[in-house]
Amino acid sequence: MDNPLIIAAMAQAVVAGGASGVRIEGVRNVEAVRSVLKQPIIGIVKVDLETSPIRITPFLQNIRDLASAGADIIAVDATDRPRPETLEAAKAAGALSMADCSCIDDGNNAARLGADILGSTMAGYTTDMTPEGPDLELVRQLATLGKPLIAEGRYHTPALAVEALKAGADAVVVGTAITRTEVVTGWFFDALKSSEFAR
Repeated sequence: MDNPLIIAAMAQAVVAGGASGVRIEGVRNVEAVRSVLKQPIIGIVKVDLETSPIRITPFLQNIRDLASAGADIIAVDATDRPRPETLEAAKAAGALSMADCSCIDDGNNAARLGADILGSTMAGYTTDMTPEGPDLELVRQLATLGKPLIAEGRYHTPALAVEALKAGADAVVVGTAITRTEVVTGWFFDALKSSEFAR
């Protein structure tokens, strides 16, 4: 599915369904989506590094590339973990910045550094065990910081997305439940296989 033409088509489909914007990984994918959509794009680049646990937009060059590709907002990992470049670098490219947080301390630090938007994206992904559901308590905490807030992370149903708005989020990013068809198919397969009616 990670093909710019497919990603662009999926972006058009979710906007047709009512999405007010999209979060897109990869510079080429951002370029493709920008060519077909006017709606806001949150851009990220995922990089696996041997020297740092930071994966989401770790380098200033990633930020520059995403801005050039047409991203309106650029998200960066805002967790307090060893990083290849300082978090302050995210403000240098001219686009709005989104801080992907794992806890309220991340949010406070990102707000102090001037992040335009806070996100609960990293909640549950910096520990050994990732919970099944979203971290609504973190959404409540981040909502007190006076920044636009996007809830993200394990919002697998419309009901959970509504709960995020109730907790103080301004918007919700829904990823896996829409874009990872192999995972969603697996949910159905596992449920049917474990059913007493399985054949």
